[in-house]
Amino acid sequence: MTPIRTALAASLALALASPAAADGPIPDAQTVRGVVLVHGAFADGSGWRGVYEALTGRGYRVSVVQNPLTSLEDDVAATRRALARHDGPVVLVGHSYGGAVITEAGIDPKVAGLVYVSALAPDVGETGADQFRDFPPPPEFVIETGPDGFGFVRADSFQAGFAADLSDADAAFLRDSQVPLNMAVFDAVIAEAAWREKPSWAVIATQDRAIDPRLLHASAERIGAQIVEVEASHALFLTQPRAVADAIDAAARAVSR
Repeated sequence: MTPIRTALAASLALALASPAAADGPIPDAQTVRGVVLVHGAFADGSGWRGVYEALTGRGYRVSVVQNPLTSLEDDVAATRRALARHDGPVVLVGHSYGGAVITEAGIDPKVAGLVYVSALAPDVGETGADQFRDFPPPPEFVIETGPDGFGFVRADSFQAGFAADLSDADAAFLRDSQVPLNMAVFDAVIAEAAWREKPSWAVIATQDRAIDPRLLHASAERIGAQIVEVEASHALFLTQPRAVADAIDAAARAVSR
C-alpha cells in the first residue's frame, strides 16, 4: 500500500470510530460533499433509497445513477452524466457489477475516492468474467440467459442467492422487478482502472451468495482498499443501508483531510 493510501486508511479507521461520522452532519469545512451511487446488475437505482436518505440527512448531495445495463460503455456513460451534474469532488460508489462501472468512470477528475460495495474491481485488460476465475459464483446464484443475450437471476433461487436477509415479500418484489442484464457486459475489457490512482474502500457482505466473499476480499486487497465487513447478503445496500452509508461517509471524510 502506498504512503498516501496508508494515511487514508488510518483516517478512515478514525472516522469509523467517531460517533460524528455515524450521526452528525458533515463539517462545514469538509471538501468532499458529493456522492454518486451506481447500482449493479438485475436492479435499479431505487434500491439505494435508504443509503440516499442516510447521506442526504448528513448534508451530502447524492445522485443515483440509473444504469441501462445494456453495455459497460452505456453504463459508464450514464455514470459520467451523473458526475457532470456535481460542481465539486465526490465519492463514487458501486455495488456488484457497478464496481466495474466505477472502475472506468472513476477516472473523472471530480472523483476523490471509490467505494466498492460487494463489488467487482477489474484491472486494465481484464473483464468482469475474469474476476470469477478463481472464485466462481456460489451455487445459490444462478443466471438464466435468453436467446437475446439478456439474463435474469433464476426466480426459484433469487432470494437465496441475492437477498437472503430480505423478507419474503420484499425479496419477491425485488425478484419480479429485475432489470435484465446484457450478459456481454462481463466480457467487456476494462480500459482504465481508477483504483490505480484513487483511494479505495470495500464494503464486503459476509453472507454474500452472489459473489464469493473470498473473491471480494482478494479483490479489495489487490486494489489496496480499506475493508469494512457487514453481516448481510449481496443486497446489503437494501438491508444494511446505515452501515453502507457510514462507510461512504467515513471515506468522504478521509479524502477531505
